[in-house]
Amino acid sequence: MDLRPKGTTAVFVLLVLFTFCKFSETQNLCWVENNVALLIFFPENNEIGATVTSLTAEAGVTATITRQDPEGLFSLNEYDLIAVTVLDFETFDPNKPHEVNIECTRADSPSTTLNLKIVVEDTNDNPPVFAQSQYTLDVDELSKVDTSVGLITATDPDKTARLFYQLDSPEGEFDLETNFNPNILVTKVLDYDQTKKVTMTLYVQDTPIGSKAEASHTASTTIIANIIDIDNRPPWIQPCTEAVLGTSKVCMSSGYEGTVNLNEQATGPLSLKPGPVMAIDGDTGRNEPIGYAFLGGNVDDVFQIDNDTGSITMLKPVGVAGPIVLSVMAYQKENADQFATTTVILKVVKTTKFPPTFVKPSYEGFISKDAGLDSLVLESKTSNRPLRVQATDKDFSDGYNPNLRFEFVAGTDFSITPEGFILMAKTVSPGTVHLEMRVVDTDNEESSTASLVVEVTSGGQQVKAGEFSSGDMAAVGASLAVVIVLCLVCIGLMVHRIKGHNTDWKKISEASAFRSTLGGGSGGPKVGVQYCNEGFQLDADSGSVNSKLAADLENKLESGLNKTTPSALLQTTSSPPVDSSSLSGSETIDGEKEVKPILTKERRNEEGYKAVWFKQDVDPSTKEEVVIIPDAGEADAGHEEDDDTEEEDDLRTDMDSDDEDGLMTDDL
Repeated sequence: MDLRPKGTTAVFVLLVLFTFCKFSETQNLCWVENNVALLIFFPENNEIGATVTSLTAEAGVTATITRQDPEGLFSLNEYDLIAVTVLDFETFDPNKPHEVNIECTRADSPSTTLNLKIVVEDTNDNPPVFAQSQYTLDVDELSKVDTSVGLITATDPDKTARLFYQLDSPEGEFDLETNFNPNILVTKVLDYDQTKKVTMTLYVQDTPIGSKAEASHTASTTIIANIIDIDNRPPWIQPCTEAVLGTSKVCMSSGYEGTVNLNEQATGPLSLKPGPVMAIDGDTGRNEPIGYAFLGGNVDDVFQIDNDTGSITMLKPVGVAGPIVLSVMAYQKENADQFATTTVILKVVKTTKFPPTFVKPSYEGFISKDAGLDSLVLESKTSNRPLRVQATDKDFSDGYNPNLRFEFVAGTDFSITPEGFILMAKTVSPGTVHLEMRVVDTDNEESSTASLVVEVTSGGQQVKAGEFSSGDMAAVGASLAVVIVLCLVCIGLMVHRIKGHNTDWKKISEASAFRSTLGGGSGGPKVGVQYCNEGFQLDADSGSVNSKLAADLENKLESGLNKTTPSALLQTTSSPPVDSSSLSGSETIDGEKEVKPILTKERRNEEGYKAVWFKQDVDPSTKEEVVIIPDAGEADAGHEEDDDTEEEDDLRTDMDSDDEDGLMTDDL
């Protein structure tokens, strides 16, 4: 056993000097080898019966313990001092070692007394201990890096042990100043909205971190760091869109809208969109009380705002056209420097007698779960006819209000088109979906509601918006076929009508051609020609002028009457009527045949007379030029027929040939 002292005190030094002087003056019967001072070091946690020290004595010497302090710790086994109990350094006072007095006697010699001092040595036999199993720290958000937030230490009953620490922080939010100084520092700037609590574990051991020494004793404790929301944000007017700028966060609001009736005072708070004026503390962890006030705008003592709730009410009717813009401030009541502003735009509208209403109070539709997005809800399970909701407005004579908007009060599984068709906006499981629809007059925001029940089936075909089913295509084809048949019938009737008017048109056309021939083109009336139509209305002859006149002209041309001049035939229109006897002395051609005018005032049935008749009487004495104007309807019908045009062109060609040969008369 190593009996070398590992530490001394002033008391120990005095004892050693005293013992040494006494030992020098007398001859001892017993002693402790190599330990004149009689100071013995004995480690703690010994086994019972372990030898503390051994005496050396003269022959025949008897050793006994005469006193020990404290009692009952040691005993003698001949010359060996042994421990009869387990010694503990933690219960030992280093300033007061254990004392054992041993007396050695022999019959022929004076006795010797040894005063032993026993010091219990400390060993590393105890783990370090934290005072608490869990610690709580409050850390302000946005604290700067390296800010100290707490110092947590452990103790070790082994008083000579040195402790070493290690902190486990999940995201590295905190760390220790050194491994032997457990001062906790901030390593990241923390935002309350993102991190409200950090749970860490602090470890301690009585050997250096990372050393290869023998296994040490360890301990741990839990540290919860609560992040405190500081007052660094103004109120956020709801609803708003959040935006992050570095470590700052702002929330932007688009304002509010509403309507008021012209010359009417609304009772109660005004209804606004997207909701009533409301603000919350931007520091949600603090939830400071918020106040409201008007900053300006065209209020004119018409409106007031509740300081606590933000509700806007009317004090009197609005007498001017809108819109009315109100500026509202929301502020912290305890710190008015934290505030935000927004606008409330009120549309002034004229009231109507009736709001728009749905045609039916409730609707029912069907759709397959496999129909897909944007598919139409159908009226029934057995048809592809889409369900359509409609609304009327009694303020309009025909019930049609062009300024209506359809919408669902709640739910986003379905949507309504402006035309009132229902579309599936999300995938829906089979079952029954109950919805509430609203129709709104966008001019004054008057509205009414109706219910809609959509049964979502487990299968079946479905028509999507913008697509047509085979049944729809078949219906369209049948409709087009009917239209084509009707068009063909109309065309047939028009053809029949045109052919029925061919005879009248031919008469007019041929008369026009013949007159042009007599006049030598586009000139005025010729001498000797008389115009009359007295018998035209009674003409029952179904034959055309063309069929008779053209035949006679052709016969005369073939007979060689091309030598007769027009002057031999025609008289001035101012001459009195000429009868057949007045022409007895005129020139004759080819067999002395009498030449007679082909245009006469009277209608004669005698052979050889040809006449052209007009619908309107013409006075021969006026010398007016006769212009033949076909009836518009008959002319159009006639020009549509290629045969009529060809016949007229042939007749004009024949007349032009007669002009050139000087033939202007008929043989009578």
